[in-house]
Amino acid sequence: MAPLTTGAIKALLQEFSQQRAGRGRYGGGGGGVTYTGASGGVISDYEVSGTYYRAHIFTSTGTFTVTDPALTSVDYLVVAGGGAGGGGWQGGGGGAGGYRTSVVGDSSGGGASAEPVFPVSTSPGSYPVIIGAGAVGVPAGTANGTDSSFGPITSTKGGGGAYYVGPGYVSANPGGSGGGGEYGSGPTATPAASVGANGTPGQGYPGGTSNSAPAQYGSSGGGGAGGAGGVGTPTAGGPGGIGLRTSIVGPSYSVGTPGPGGSGGYLAGGGGGTITSGTNSGPGGYGGGGNGGNPSTPVGGNGTFSTGGGGGGSFGGLALGSNGGSGIVVVRYQIAQLTAQQKATGGAISFFGGKTIHTFTSSGTFATAPNWTAATVEYVVVGGGGGGSAGGGGAGGYRTGTTPIGAHPVSTSIQVGAGGVADFQTNPSNFGTSGTPSYFGAPLASSGGGGGGGGGPLIGLPGGSGGGNSTTNTSTVAAGNAGSYSPPEGNPGGQGVNAGSQPGNSGGGGGGAGAAGGNASSGAGGPGGVGVQVPTTFQNPLSSPTPTGGGLGTPGPGGSWYIAGGGAGYSGTTQGNPGAGGGGAVKTAGIENTGGGGGGSGSPQNPGPNPSGPAAKGGSGIVLIAYPS
Repeated sequence: MAPLTTGAIKALLQEFSQQRAGRGRYGGGGGGVTYTGASGGVISDYEVSGTYYRAHIFTSTGTFTVTDPALTSVDYLVVAGGGAGGGGWQGGGGGAGGYRTSVVGDSSGGGASAEPVFPVSTSPGSYPVIIGAGAVGVPAGTANGTDSSFGPITSTKGGGGAYYVGPGYVSANPGGSGGGGEYGSGPTATPAASVGANGTPGQGYPGGTSNSAPAQYGSSGGGGAGGAGGVGTPTAGGPGGIGLRTSIVGPSYSVGTPGPGGSGGYLAGGGGGTITSGTNSGPGGYGGGGNGGNPSTPVGGNGTFSTGGGGGGSFGGLALGSNGGSGIVVVRYQIAQLTAQQKATGGAISFFGGKTIHTFTSSGTFATAPNWTAATVEYVVVGGGGGGSAGGGGAGGYRTGTTPIGAHPVSTSIQVGAGGVADFQTNPSNFGTSGTPSYFGAPLASSGGGGGGGGGPLIGLPGGSGGGNSTTNTSTVAAGNAGSYSPPEGNPGGQGVNAGSQPGNSGGGGGGAGAAGGNASSGAGGPGGVGVQVPTTFQNPLSSPTPTGGGLGTPGPGGSWYIAGGGAGYSGTTQGNPGAGGGGAVKTAGIENTGGGGGGSGSPQNPGPNPSGPAAKGGSGIVLIAYPS
């Protein structure tokens, strides 16, 4: 090795100085505790071996905005929405959304190496972030997810699984990871339908290819970012391909799902394949893949929200394909130092206003650290929003307050509720299902939002906030949950109307945490009820949202940071408006991690003149915890 010149030594000393100041690989620089770098998404600050990082976590579409001219490059993770499991008979698992990353030491999907860092600047300064939706499962069909992107970096939607509806066999779709093949035995089998579809190079793996010989009753799993979908056997559905573990959010692994050994941070797992005899369906791949269906549980499991996981394959006649999981984008760079030392673990951790804030966008554990001192913590708990039908879905229940946390050690389970699925997912009842509860240990729980009324029950379902009624007048509306405390978790849904002709039929809006869902009128759907602003403790300007989310909550009538809005009611003519706080517009899902209710759609029995389609799922909930730094 040649001796170092004076110039080389100076360059090394300069690079060392930049790294100490928070520059190095990313550009971005000093400024100590005042350094901000950028805004957008949920903030997570952390340390690894004396190096400090800030991650911006996007579970909904928004904008990453560079605010410091010294920040010149960033790391990224971009995961697309997962594909649906195959509907009908013999459904193959859905493929995971494409997975791309630039983090050194991590891999991109399909066995590819990490990609180069992405250059940024204050000109233009703003970089759009689009979060791909998971595919909506349909009866006797298959569907792909949608792409996710950060600026020009795009990950490809997950591919839908293969299926059979007599006498036709339909092949799996390619995608970021490919959908799994169906088993395809019998004289009319189409060999191509048994073949697993391809993944996209550098993003994911193919779905499994099933054996088309007689007595092969298990369909195959969808591909994952970390491995191909498993092959079905005579006695079992094929497992979904494994996802990948990301280190972009640091040692907390505060995104994704557990993987082998219970460790967290896994994303982009494939959906499992169905089994047509017995109950040994294919398990979903680590990273949010849904389990396959079987004769006892015909509809496969949905992919987990904000993972890009594929849906599990379904079994039986007109059984629905399961939904894929929505995608996620994370942007990271180095900072000079942390403004405080964390005293607990769990979730994304940030520091604002003299408080340490833990934001849980997925389930986990809040655990005190050895330096913890007994404190009263402030919390917000929001359940998953209800799915839409003709009426909009109700928002997830909203609770806020304070509770004491005693001396170390204390470990508290956190559940972030999923949004309820839309109508058609419960065929033949055709009403939205309720979201699932969120909790900060027992008894600090918030109910899931009520599903919108449809062709099954005409009244929306009760919940944290009630779902909107269907297109037929009824004497009651779905109640919001008063719970055992005051104020209540939410408000009732709105009334629907039936003017005696399809153009006049309209669904009521779903209730929100701040107001009841609006009543429909002839030819106009009811608006979703407005949500509420989170307490000022949590209103960090770095996480200020856009109208589509991309931070904490959404804008509303009093500024930003609104959560728990109701979904819009459907009409054949004039659609209702969504409630501020993540409520979905017509045929649009509630925004993830707001608890917003899903938007309504036309009922299959009475769709009106507009094209009818599945109404939308509710948005997942969120849990926030703050204590003095």
